Amino acid sequence: MSFYWVKTNSFIKTVFSKYCWDIPNNEKKIYLTFDDGPTPEITDWVLSELKKFDAKATFFCIGKNIKSNLALFEKLITDGHSIGNHTMNHVNGWKSHTNDYIENVKNCAKILDEQEKAPHRLLFRPPYGKIKKAQSKILRSLGYKIVMWDVLSADFDQSITPEKCLENVTKNVKSGSVIVFHDSIKASPNLRFALPRTLHFLKENGYKFDIIH
Repeated sequence: MSFYWVKTNSFIKTVFSKYCWDIPNNEKKIYLTFDDGPTPEITDWVLSELKKFDAKATFFCIGKNIKSNLALFEKLITDGHSIGNHTMNHVNGWKSHTNDYIENVKNCAKILDEQEKAPHRLLFRPPYGKIKKAQSKILRSLGYKIVMWDVLSADFDQSITPEKCLENVTKNVKSGSVIVFHDSIKASPNLRFALPRTLHFLKENGYKFDIIH
């Protein structure tokens, strides 16, 4: 498994200060986010778990997955969650020509804009967290808020245990944390263990759930 920070280094947040890493507040608000859906095999279950705790989240959706699962996507909206752009095809910005990358993001935006109920708030998360400076500059000029994260559950990492996935969140969360999970088939074994327990932990410890605007 390639290197990643579970807790984003403060130096990185300072160097890349134009990105949203966390949302500081004095109300113990935290921001759950889910990448890569909607995915029939897992997203509906995620929505059910969130509902049990009256928790709202922000879903960074892949355009092709929206097209393939429109009814499920509409359920995200109906349940009151926020939606962000995660490119059309889960593109790695570091490996993409800038013009191609921007076009891919715009293609996803078109899918979002076609859904009348979708509160398209110009939120964007680069797949893998990888985006070139030029790509970022263009997207920000178009009004996008580029949302990274403070805490990575690492549910996608099939080399870690579900217990470790849970610990990654509970040991590192703080007021204002943007937390990443994935509503994907790959992440589902870790997610199915960690998400309900994370929600219970956060509720028990007085955290409030909010969406990213």
